[in-house]
Amino acid sequence: MNLGLGYAIASALLLGAYLYAIKRYFSPYPSPVYLVLVEGAAFLWYLPVAACTVDGDYLPASADLWLFTVVFGVSAMTGLALLSFLAALRRGAVSYVAPISKIVPVFVLPLEILLLGQHLTPLQVTGVLVATAAVYVANYQPGELLEPFRRAATTTAAQLALASAAAFGVVDVGKRYLMQELSLPPQTFLPVMFFIVTLFVAPLAARASWPAETRRDLPKFAAAGLLVAVANHLVLLAFQLLPASIGSPIVNTQAVVAVLLGGILLNEDAFRIRLVAAGLAVAGITLITIG
Repeated sequence: MNLGLGYAIASALLLGAYLYAIKRYFSPYPSPVYLVLVEGAAFLWYLPVAACTVDGDYLPASADLWLFTVVFGVSAMTGLALLSFLAALRRGAVSYVAPISKIVPVFVLPLEILLLGQHLTPLQVTGVLVATAAVYVANYQPGELLEPFRRAATTTAAQLALASAAAFGVVDVGKRYLMQELSLPPQTFLPVMFFIVTLFVAPLAARASWPAETRRDLPKFAAAGLLVAVANHLVLLAFQLLPASIGSPIVNTQAVVAVLLGGILLNEDAFRIRLVAAGLAVAGITLITIG
């Protein structure tokens, strides 16, 4: 297996576990409070990794104002995407929000083709579409085949989920651009991204209501931050080796992982449909790999 595909699959598994953890352990927390604690923890966890694992310089020889602008833009867009996603979860059911918020590859593919000149084989394009469809099927409810599309035009939850998907599409293409075209090491980008996202949401967190159990739950936030740090490192390793239009659909099968965990551990409904979705995800990844 291509090493980049291995990194992408591993990150999808970790991020799927992370989505399950958000649903299981952190629902009482306002989105800005949750993000400032988790992203801050990820920043602290990742600093020693950045210090000990970088191979060569922290900045490429060609570093200029444009590189720093892209780093800041991608980091700020990440904060916006995360806030939109969590706000959507607060306004709608996970089984409805997730299929919309994780159609990220739909935005990544045209962006990468138009902006970066990426070319995919017909088999790889099919794989992208199948992997994207898996995310929808994972959250499909019988009798609601077209309902998500109607809601997308009329409900706040759907609009926020769609906004987060579009923002994450820009983020994924930006990460690929930083890793490949600008040759920025993950060990430089990630601590900056975690720090900027934390600063981005800090003013909102300061005005939010902090639950009384926040101090008691700090070890949980530390664990979630570690998961975020490791998963994001794997994502960037994948984007060093893969086009975003191939890496993104694999990474975004995290939604399928989260739904499967929910079905097994929380006895959620429609588990057979979720298994079909898992099969589609594997099929999509296989098509991408052999394409």
